[in-house]
Amino acid sequence: MSTKESTAAPTAEAPNAQPPAYSVFTPVEKRIIVALVAYAAWFSTLTGYIYYPAIHQLAETFSVPVEKINLTVTTYMAVATIAPTLVGDTADVLGRRPVYVVLLSLYIGVNIAIVLADSYAGLLGLRVVQALAISGTFSIAYGVITDVASPAERGSYVNMVSFAYRSAACPIELGALPLKSGSSITTAASIGPIFGGTLSYAAGWQWIFWFLSIAAASCLSIMVFFLPETSRSVVGNGSLKPFKYWRLPLPKIMCHWTDSADSATVRWRVPNPLKSLKIIARKDNAVIMLAGGLLYVIPTCIYTALSVLFIDLYKLNQWQAGLTYLPFGLGGVASTLFSGRLIDHAYRNFRLKKGLSTDRIAGDDLDDFPIERARLCVVWAPMLVTACSVMAFGWVLDRRQHIAIPLCLQFITGLCMQIEFSVSLFFAAILQENKHSMVYNTLLVDKNYRNPAAAQASSNIVRCSLAAIAVTFIQDLIDSMGIGWTFTFLGGLCLVAMGLFGVDFFKGTSWRQKHIAS
Repeated sequence: MSTKESTAAPTAEAPNAQPPAYSVFTPVEKRIIVALVAYAAWFSTLTGYIYYPAIHQLAETFSVPVEKINLTVTTYMAVATIAPTLVGDTADVLGRRPVYVVLLSLYIGVNIAIVLADSYAGLLGLRVVQALAISGTFSIAYGVITDVASPAERGSYVNMVSFAYRSAACPIELGALPLKSGSSITTAASIGPIFGGTLSYAAGWQWIFWFLSIAAASCLSIMVFFLPETSRSVVGNGSLKPFKYWRLPLPKIMCHWTDSADSATVRWRVPNPLKSLKIIARKDNAVIMLAGGLLYVIPTCIYTALSVLFIDLYKLNQWQAGLTYLPFGLGGVASTLFSGRLIDHAYRNFRLKKGLSTDRIAGDDLDDFPIERARLCVVWAPMLVTACSVMAFGWVLDRRQHIAIPLCLQFITGLCMQIEFSVSLFFAAILQENKHSMVYNTLLVDKNYRNPAAAQASSNIVRCSLAAIAVTFIQDLIDSMGIGWTFTFLGGLCLVAMGLFGVDFFKGTSWRQKHIAS
């Protein structure tokens, strides 16, 4: 990985000088930066959800069975599982800004090409390129957060990304009903199907991709002018002069270096996509990634079965069934309003109990700090509530209770899972990326702060693989066990994940420190 030989470290002439700021970007600049990368990450999730309502139209347009259109969803999922491993380490090596520009440019071009596609083979091939172009943007987003935000303030910034994109872009399908992985339960999951249905109904499926092209072009334009390079291997804490083509065209925007400032000395290397597999092999990473993967199985299965179950049990039409996805997403959105502050508050309190200060400016030393306990202490109650609400959801549907009850339970599940995923994600970044979601993501980045983008990519491999396996069997489980017992099983997976988090709570710090020492 590209590493700078020195950053603005205290000089020998000033031994008592304050340590350098973790990031020289101001709070307002940090929010702008994170908002921009969250906007880009949003397309990774939106691209899957907005596609589903057009399945039948696409089958008619290309004169193929629905099953073949479903193959474009499965193909997208397969590429989205692998692509972040390529993109994440590339961004760690070359910098965030150039990778964003290339990916978004490719994404815009492939969306226009899909509009012009005149064959099924062309559509299938272009969906592969589309997934390759956009599915890695979320992993870069968490790398940017690690670049600019100290551990004490990362919770709030992860929240911003979670609001737009809750996790991996893994489209899943079941029979004729393709659905995206439950990794993403916030805005894209809530409004994606509504956008897709409205556009395809009013103007044809082509306008789904025109919309994605226009929206992505606006994101690219803003990034070109306002997203500075943040990679710590290129610009350190933001005070080092970036390379010529890495700089913003407007010289006074977010510029914290002078023309006379030295550039970072870096060693270039070929990006290594296998780094993500090495990250998975670490015991402390493997435990929380498996736990996070099991948590992702739950919303994946809910999203997969939701429309079919509500149409069958409550005799809804397709438009009404699409609206049943809103409570889950709205719960995730509501969680982002407070989960970041909750995580940051728990972190500061834990450090104070240990007699340690919390340095929001220079950043805290996480190598010797039990970050696992600081992050996971807030996850237990949300996980218990998730397990209970998922089980209750299944039995309410099994007994055909009033439709308002399962919708309310969906909201509660979405609220708690957003917290869980966010906490875990911060953890992995220290090692090398929902309240369940918020905890998971925060922990992942904390554990892997040296390689945050690659860590997110490795997490994506685990959760998308487990989600794909789960979706293969969910309908068989419902048919053989019934709705109630199937969702009881899913609630049990949440308890298993809780046990895995418990293992990391007690063993994770020692495992991580042994790895650092070796």
